[in-house]
Amino acid sequence: MIERLRRFADSTNFTKAVIVTIASAMPLIILTQLGYFQYGIAVALGAFLTYPADIPSNLQHKVRGLLITTLIVSGCTFMVNLLHPVPLLFYPFAIVMVFFLSMISVYGQRATMVSFSGLLAIALATGHLRDGWDIAIYTALSLAGGLIYTTISVLFKLVSPHRYTELQMVECLKLTAKYMKLRGNLWEKDADREKIVEKQLHLQVELNTIHESLREILIRNRSTAGSSNRTRKMLLVFISMVDILELALSTSFDHSKLQHKFSDHPKVLDTYQNLAYNLGASLKRIAKSIENRKKYISKHNLIEDLESVQRAIESYRNALSEAEASEGVWMLLNMLHYAEKQVEKIKTIERAFTTTMNFKELKERDKDLQKFLTPEYYPFRILKENLSLSSTIFRHSLRLTVTMIIGFGLGLIFQMQNPYWILLTIIVIMRPGYGLTKQRSFQRIIGTVAGAIIAFALLSVIKNTSIIAILAVTAMVLGLAFTSINYSIGATFVTIYVVFLYGMLTPNVREVIQYRVFDTAVGAVLAFAANYFLWPAWEFLSLPVYIKKSIEANRNYLNEISLFYNEKGSLSTAYKLARKSAFVELGNLMSSYQRMIQEPKSKQKQVQQVYKLAVLNHTLVSSLASLGTYIQSHKTSKASEAFNVVVNAVIKNLDHSVALLSAETSTQAYCSDKEELAMRFTELRNIRAREIKESTPDDENEFRLKMEEANLIIEQLVWLNGLSEKILTATKQLELTK
Repeated sequence: MIERLRRFADSTNFTKAVIVTIASAMPLIILTQLGYFQYGIAVALGAFLTYPADIPSNLQHKVRGLLITTLIVSGCTFMVNLLHPVPLLFYPFAIVMVFFLSMISVYGQRATMVSFSGLLAIALATGHLRDGWDIAIYTALSLAGGLIYTTISVLFKLVSPHRYTELQMVECLKLTAKYMKLRGNLWEKDADREKIVEKQLHLQVELNTIHESLREILIRNRSTAGSSNRTRKMLLVFISMVDILELALSTSFDHSKLQHKFSDHPKVLDTYQNLAYNLGASLKRIAKSIENRKKYISKHNLIEDLESVQRAIESYRNALSEAEASEGVWMLLNMLHYAEKQVEKIKTIERAFTTTMNFKELKERDKDLQKFLTPEYYPFRILKENLSLSSTIFRHSLRLTVTMIIGFGLGLIFQMQNPYWILLTIIVIMRPGYGLTKQRSFQRIIGTVAGAIIAFALLSVIKNTSIIAILAVTAMVLGLAFTSINYSIGATFVTIYVVFLYGMLTPNVREVIQYRVFDTAVGAVLAFAANYFLWPAWEFLSLPVYIKKSIEANRNYLNEISLFYNEKGSLSTAYKLARKSAFVELGNLMSSYQRMIQEPKSKQKQVQQVYKLAVLNHTLVSSLASLGTYIQSHKTSKASEAFNVVVNAVIKNLDHSVALLSAETSTQAYCSDKEELAMRFTELRNIRAREIKESTPDDENEFRLKMEEANLIIEQLVWLNGLSEKILTATKQLELTK
């Protein structure tokens, strides 16, 4: 329990909550003591509205984002107060601003949070209207609050510049360790492999997110502010983590076949499984050392584990005749090679935390590393391209604008006490997708009711204003810290904070909070209903695009592997970018699938078929990683014409699947030449047989390596071709648009 509390207090969410509490409470307390309570509230709101845009990034982008948010918040506050007395100007301005601020979300996460701050500023301004010089005064105070928050946030960043990176790396190490443990579970004799693959797919989504975050911080930081040895160390660890994930994916063995083949020699697979578990355990231990800021001490002897696997292979070889053992030994040696590579990568990470590293090689790769970042520019063209109903963001912006008009109208018609609470609830709850909006609606209502009950219970017992103030600040910190972790708990603490605040300011707190609960319920119902009835963006409509992108990424990955096998030389940046894209698009496909299963049953189209395609694409990525890793880590012979013909046939299947998803061709438009393909597989096997026949005892080691290569390449090509045909068949059966 104590350890969990320590981790929570060390988290980025808690740190941000502390920063915004300090930035809000400090000026409020000071100005209240001087007799300017209302001014203190204005400064506190300015700080609070700037806080959402404080997303992790390098210092330059952080400051720029916070300053732009501060200007937007104060600008919206000024314009709402200035134009409110003139309805003919105010309402068109408010509608246009709500729609525009919603639309800038097309520019990514930072823009989405800036948009959120601006929308909150508009909603709050409608509930706290000023006139005359007060407009200028309160706008200036709001601006000051934003600048105070920016200053304090930057100071925290300078005091502990690397902590966020370390915590993200800890999460990456833990997720990768979990992924590798699942790979180890596949070696269980009675393993539920379908369930394990499903868990791997969910983990892939989380890993993609954490990888993108680390790329942004580690690589972009180097380009804007140079890099310390600490940053270089983290970058080296991150690159090793990506390689480890590829290697983990590359172990695409037929586990059922292997279990059957080695059923009489179970020790071989048990020893390998133990090594697989220890690889994941080593990563988890490294993560704990970073998290606890302690020196890393290795617990698992991975070299000894490798030697145990080698001894098990020798024991298997000696137990059978050479002819009987040959195929099994090739399989086991192939598994051993992958394990050796994993151990090598983990040892690199261990050295990064135990010895002095030489970063000369990493410096030479700086230029290429920039290509792995998502470009940070905001052309008007992107906004213009999204101004149509085919854009999810456009639909969301239109939906949000109309819902806020309805909410504001209801507040005026029924003369509600605090109609701006309805607007705030709509802004906070409504998301582009139905599933998340529905989830947040329930969580918000539950949190608000629970928070009100708890707060009133405490207020009935506690009468001391100082104690209430301390509890209010504590609730604020916890509410903001939990909002992104557990929204129900976050909403509960935020409600407690609001009740305590009103309890100190007004005698009729019960009446005020009753209105707040009612307004929250109205806003939640409006948001939920709007996502269902107003230009809904059902996920099944977008799924063909995600499936298509995943297949295209896999095709490009295969093409780069083929080029590398044919041309040899060093690994190109294009290869690494294709690998990254294959991983990312697979994660995006799975994210889309997860969103669909949160939607109404009537909107869940061909769930099993979509999941089947996700699994097939995951298996294809795994097979491609296996082929690519083998070619990288072994001295291979010249690629034969038969190899290229088979690869082209696989690419043709994937191209046809993409064409079907793009509605560019009919299901009858393509027919693969199965006879030629069968002939090419026969040719590959004949090459293998000829090499066996022509080999001599003098080149036994070279002969063994050729046999390993021939065995793996042929097996992978057969597997790839079968997968591409299954993907094509599954794509033909897909009818999501109907």
